[in-house]
Amino acid sequence: MPTTGSHIVLVHGGFVDGSGWQQVYDLLTSDGHTVTVVQNPTISLEGDVATTKQALDAHAGPSILVGHSYGGVVITEAGIHPAVEALVYIAAFAPDKGESVNTIIADPPPGAPVPPILPPTDGFLFLDRNKFAGSFAADLSPGDAAFMADSQVPWGLEALNGAVSEPAWRAKPSWYLVATEDRMIPPPAQRAMSERMGATTTEVAASHAVYVSQPRAVGDLIAQAVDSVTAPSR
Repeated sequence: MPTTGSHIVLVHGGFVDGSGWQQVYDLLTSDGHTVTVVQNPTISLEGDVATTKQALDAHAGPSILVGHSYGGVVITEAGIHPAVEALVYIAAFAPDKGESVNTIIADPPPGAPVPPILPPTDGFLFLDRNKFAGSFAADLSPGDAAFMADSQVPWGLEALNGAVSEPAWRAKPSWYLVATEDRMIPPPAQRAMSERMGATTTEVAASHAVYVSQPRAVGDLIAQAVDSVTAPSR
């Protein structure tokens, strides 16, 4: 990954927090980039977009916005921020105008894996901890997958139902990493969203937790986006 000194903002998804980005963070910062890891409350899309925009406002200069899973919805909405030069989706939802996570997952194709989401409790969702590893983190060690299952962050129904008002990918370049062994967001759905955006796409044999299991592949795709937007015009 070439050193360019860009500012990169990493946005986590539902059920987890920003600590899962640590290996990606280490790779990017060792390469000379400034990296901000957003800690979204995942209570509502509106709140998460506001928190992400705060991270963008705190840095004077252009930024690359990266989102995993539900974080893709956040960056799609927050990416209209004038500082954002490119969007990078890591096994992520990439909604169009009026779409939410809930509308995208509402009608899964026959045979598609169904995430083990438990019935809501007080307006929040969790994954069944006994099925977490197989659905979310099948390529992590049993200990790491168990830790993620036991440290889940409540995901608010308002975040699940939050609809995008102005998709940033319609105006800004995008990159997409498809996790081909994902059992949370089916790979065909990932490919369809990527194709709809016209994103530069790469595929990696990994679970939904690809940002943890294959940080180098994630970092390399982010580096492609950085290279593309910072390369001098020819």
